[in-house]
Amino acid sequence: MKKKRVIFFSVLIFIIVAIIAGIVLKSHFETNLEKLKDLAIKDVNLTSLKDGIYTGGYKVFPVAAEVKVSIKNHNIAKIELVKHDHGQGSPAEAVTGKVVEAQTLDVDIVSGATYSSKVILKAIENALKSASK
Repeated sequence: MKKKRVIFFSVLIFIIVAIIAGIVLKSHFETNLEKLKDLAIKDVNLTSLKDGIYTGGYKVFPVAAEVKVSIKNHNIAKIELVKHDHGQGSPAEAVTGKVVEAQTLDVDIVSGATYSSKVILKAIENALKSASK
């Protein structure tokens, strides 16, 4: 009887801890997504950039991106998405092509992949900022 009681209370404590952890994680997740809604993406003056390949990244749980941006003749020649942790935001990967085509970070984000689009754009911005130093 005593063994059953110990098992019961152990399971009960485990369930309570799991529920509390889930609530904390959900709160953290929602707070980070709110930050992404207001994330400003600043365009970078390409005329000041030297030729080369520049890396940048940005991460806000649960989304992360790392990019390599190739600059040639003051133009964005290529953007390689090295890493993209996204959940369901894989359609956002199309934003790299939009940036190359438009030669600006001021492009439309991918509908349905807003958070991933913003994280990728911020990673590109960070790469371009490192090129202007």
